[in-house]
Amino acid sequence: MSAPDRTIELITSELSGGNSTAQAVVTRSLDAAERLNGTLNAFLQIDREGALRRAQELDGEPGGGGALRGIPVALKDNICVRGMQATCGSRILAGYHPPYDATVTERLKAAGAVIVGKTNCDEFAMGSSNENSAYGAVRNPWDTARVPGGSSGGSAAAVAARIVPAALGSETGGSVRQPAALCGVVGVKPTYGRVSRYGLVAFGSSLDQVSVFGLTVRDAALILQTIAGRDERDATTADVEVPDYAGNLGGGDLRGARIGVPRALLGEGVDADVRARVEEAVEAYRELGAEIVDVELPHAKYSIAVYYILATAEASSNLARYDGVRYGFRAEDPKDLREMYKRTREEGFGTEVKRRIMLGTYVLSSGYYDAYYLKAQQVRTLIQRDFLNAFEKCDAVLTPTTPTPAFRLGEKTDDPLSMYLSDIYTCMANLAGIPGVSVPCGLTPSGLPVGFQLMGRHWGEADILRLAHAYEQAHPLTERPGVIA
Repeated sequence: MSAPDRTIELITSELSGGNSTAQAVVTRSLDAAERLNGTLNAFLQIDREGALRRAQELDGEPGGGGALRGIPVALKDNICVRGMQATCGSRILAGYHPPYDATVTERLKAAGAVIVGKTNCDEFAMGSSNENSAYGAVRNPWDTARVPGGSSGGSAAAVAARIVPAALGSETGGSVRQPAALCGVVGVKPTYGRVSRYGLVAFGSSLDQVSVFGLTVRDAALILQTIAGRDERDATTADVEVPDYAGNLGGGDLRGARIGVPRALLGEGVDADVRARVEEAVEAYRELGAEIVDVELPHAKYSIAVYYILATAEASSNLARYDGVRYGFRAEDPKDLREMYKRTREEGFGTEVKRRIMLGTYVLSSGYYDAYYLKAQQVRTLIQRDFLNAFEKCDAVLTPTTPTPAFRLGEKTDDPLSMYLSDIYTCMANLAGIPGVSVPCGLTPSGLPVGFQLMGRHWGEADILRLAHAYEQAHPLTERPGVIA
């Protein structure tokens, strides 16, 4: 029998029982990160010196830290950590080291977590496969010829390979839940406003949320509990009480729970193996006592179009600041200011980022704003209303997380539309601002992970985590990737 996964719960038990030290736990994580990075390319920076120094401090402080004392974690390279790089997977921010911590970083450190490194990601979080990084593609631990999903693929791969039990990513249209599904781990996107975005490099400001990967639902709940809550430095955070997510996961009896299934979204375009695993998950919930009800999301079919209008519009505005003047990359020897701007952005940004900037600039331009951007905002409201109507009949909406399992590296790079459709199920939650969790629900016959997602009411993370935990306890994913620490 293989050894149990080194979850946060197990590591905490070892540390509190005196059977290990923070230095030993962190050293094991660092060793695994360095040993596997040549295969997975999951990390852009591994901070051995800083991580071991922090672990030594924790060992020297009896009772130091909090609920995450000595737990190694990894952060996506668009989340600021003082003294570490924040490149966002882009050449234009090469060498940039922010002089401050993001709020989520501060809260992890205060709880005793040890940041072992910054993970690879699609450039400025723009991608569904983690092939858009200026520093090379991340590879899926289940099959290194396949993508891990994006844009937070480095964090997903690090957790799936058991390098760390948990990691942070960011979500704009599904960039944590999608790679969580393709890598066979848990991914949680909170309600918009639940977690501070201070220190998260902006892509689409009305959509972005720092989100969580975990080996288990409990691990993800512990991390979310630590980072959630009002932050005076982010006006979009809400002053809403943060429940004890991990302490309220409950047992496996789901009598009284109602799960809505939009059957229209399980039809054309869904891989047959994905559909089969998700339908099995629906039946599993029925066996656990939940009531399965049919719901409709009539405007879901417009979600990809709406998302890529709004996200690109916000990206074109947010990325205007990268001009070579204040920080990051600057083109060499320009003849004048105009050429410096042009060449800096031309040489510093990758193809996908340029594509989205141009799309966003177009939809915001005079003569097209009303036809595209304003219309997309109106349809976004209809999508939000669809969910409000659905939640009158159910506690959570269940769909596949992705339409297919992990695809091969290079398979969709020349077909942007096909790539964008990878987010067809996840971007709805970002547009509506509601929470979602992706849970592994088995493997395809070829051995690739499949995930389903639960989407809940605003501020309803506790409800969907409880439902996810009940399924996980009854149907744990016992298989492991081929590349593992």
